[in-house]
Amino acid sequence: MFRIIFVLDILNGKVVHAVKGEREKYGPIHNFSKVCESSDPLHIVDELSPRELYIADLNRLEGSGNNDEAIKQLGWKTSLMLDCGASTMDDVHLGQEMAGSVILGTETATLEVVESASNFYPRSINMSIDIKDGNILTSEPAFNIPPIDLIKMLNGYDINDLVILELSKVGTSSGINTEFLKQVVDHSNHNILLGGGIRNKDDISHLKDIGLAGVLVATAVHNGALPLDMIR
Repeated sequence: MFRIIFVLDILNGKVVHAVKGEREKYGPIHNFSKVCESSDPLHIVDELSPRELYIADLNRLEGSGNNDEAIKQLGWKTSLMLDCGASTMDDVHLGQEMAGSVILGTETATLEVVESASNFYPRSINMSIDIKDGNILTSEPAFNIPPIDLIKMLNGYDINDLVILELSKVGTSSGINTEFLKQVVDHSNHNILLGGGIRNKDDISHLKDIGLAGVLVATAVHNGALPLDMIR
């Protein structure tokens, strides 16, 4: 089954509208959304009833606190994937406890943590390749390589889903990079999820045809381009 995963970017307890990874510009989602009148994550999930959630704890990603209590409560309501900015195994253990499925992003993770986490939680850890303007966003030398090279390298690790997060496209509804994604599918042994740039149902159908396993969506739901039944 093709997965359509609803994204909540949470900052200081509120869901924000993420655009291009420029976090200083993020505003409360209810100022943008056509489908919810609140930016409270629990209210949004109660109202929209998504089957699966991808949560980015922006406070943890920026090293400015956390949204642990809200995330724990969301975990009682639906299936979660959590990017809590994990950079150590302690972070991974905490994330697994809260959500059951942790995202290790190139922005914060190291190769050592990916190796340890995939051994400790085989087929439960997910990896996000965070791409901005065509380059991987990372401070880990081992990840500072072309995206396709990293995708091939990760074939050696027992991870579950591989997320291609196109940060430059997040919140823009600017469309998908078909040729690049075909290469990703061709070179990866993992399930591929795409985040960033999804415009409408046609994009989703196209990604199915390419061979992706699913998409992360937020803007296309909030602006009404995707009907709510697609995330339910």
